[in-house]
Amino acid sequence: MKNILLLVHEDAGQEARLQAALDLTRALGGHLRCVDVSMMPAFAGDYYYGAIGEAMVFAEEQERESKNKSKLEARLASEDVSWDWVDYTGSLAQGVQDSAALADLIVLNRKLDTFPYPDMREVASQVLVHGRRPVVAVPDELDHFALGRALVAWDGQASSAEAMRSCVPLLALASEVEIFMIRDGAEQIEPTEAAEYLSRHGIHASVMVIEDGLTAPDYLIAAECARWHADYVVMGAYGHGRMMETFGGVTKRMLADSKLPLILAH
Repeated sequence: MKNILLLVHEDAGQEARLQAALDLTRALGGHLRCVDVSMMPAFAGDYYYGAIGEAMVFAEEQERESKNKSKLEARLASEDVSWDWVDYTGSLAQGVQDSAALADLIVLNRKLDTFPYPDMREVASQVLVHGRRPVVAVPDELDHFALGRALVAWDGQASSAEAMRSCVPLLALASEVEIFMIRDGAEQIEPTEAAEYLSRHGIHASVMVIEDGLTAPDYLIAAECARWHADYVVMGAYGHGRMMETFGGVTKRMLADSKLPLILAH
């Protein structure tokens, strides 16, 4: 996990994304790739006037991103990380996907309701489903990515196993790791097996299992994070729907409500 990809775009979540990416790159001794996306506008209506409007809006977008690039490049020059820069024109999700072939970790933010676009839930969903890389989804208020206490939200399914497996280099940096499971009878892999897997990587995780078939899992995960003082959560995510790629209910609500960074894998 040495290649960290950061979405760069001037929006409300950029500072949180940048801080998280810098902290992760330093901690992992990695390389940061900044993908600066200038978004193409979409106009409906009259072809001629719509085209003029698109051109004007896109020119403003390019100018804004050019200033953003100059500002961030000057800032990165004083940071103690290896980095490079890629310029991309198109959608945020496609820009990240097209740049993610050699990425180990993708840093996004997780705000759900923004107007105007970008809709970061949609971006994160598309990147996770198509990019096939772990996604770090940070709250917009994040000012530091703490690495000390990692909670693995375990449901015994393939996606949670993939999330944990792909995050081994990061989990190895944690002072404590907890595997937390809400037993519902559908689990295919026991949390003790997950703990044994981590132990072979020198990571000695504790296991917490609760029996609760009534309370929403995202509420229980949030409560355990608060009780255990977790710094971030590693969890699997599911995409569903033939025509629409979106997260399942638990993951969607975690993205909406979690006060902690989430690391998601599909």
